[in-house]
Amino acid sequence: MGFLFVLIVGLVAGTISGIVGTGSSIMLMPVLVYQYGPKQAVPIMAVAAVIANLSRILAWWREVDWRACAAYSITGIPAAALGARTLLALPSHAVDIAIGVFLIAMVPVRHWLARHELKANLWHLAIGGAVIGYLTGVVVSTGPLSVPLFLFYGLSKGAFLATEAASSLGLYVSKSVTFERFGALTPDIAFKGLIAGASLMSGAFIAKRFVLHLKPDAFRLIMDGIMLAAGVSLLWSAIAS
Repeated sequence: MGFLFVLIVGLVAGTISGIVGTGSSIMLMPVLVYQYGPKQAVPIMAVAAVIANLSRILAWWREVDWRACAAYSITGIPAAALGARTLLALPSHAVDIAIGVFLIAMVPVRHWLARHELKANLWHLAIGGAVIGYLTGVVVSTGPLSVPLFLFYGLSKGAFLATEAASSLGLYVSKSVTFERFGALTPDIAFKGLIAGASLMSGAFIAKRFVLHLKPDAFRLIMDGIMLAAGVSLLWSAIAS
């Protein structure tokens, strides 16, 4: 029943993230924490995120902006490894608190970014990759930050979804390798990550037909609701433990 619950939530999360470009980790993480605990949930989600991003790349392969991807990844990949190493040194309840506070804080931050019509170039992507990469290593998902960065660069729809996924893929691979190196990614955890990732991948291909019809207001409401619900859930888990 635990696997079935994860698969159902993963399918829904994969579909939504395939439409708006982020949200799968935010939605699935509280379920994984409840099912396996925070210390196992983080590497499980890292493996699942690799598969989820790979599926979005496959769905929109022809539209990837490889220059933007390279600029973001060249700093983001080592930063993600450093962030993952930092995460492993934290106690379990601190992981819940850090992720929960981060997700809730991203709601006003995202609105602040949306009010400022900023423009990004390749140098901005490189700087953003370093900062967001480190945070990705620590707090599981930084989609609310990476999404506006790539939108400010000028990408939209399929090109945005594909390029953001390709850029994030390297970060999550780096994070997973770091977990494996320090003993946090065992074969059992990797298997659980593959199960969760398979449902996210299915959702990404279901979502492709809906991408062109999503209104911006709906995107904002979906993301705000997901981040608030997930953040409160993780904080409650930390308090209860």
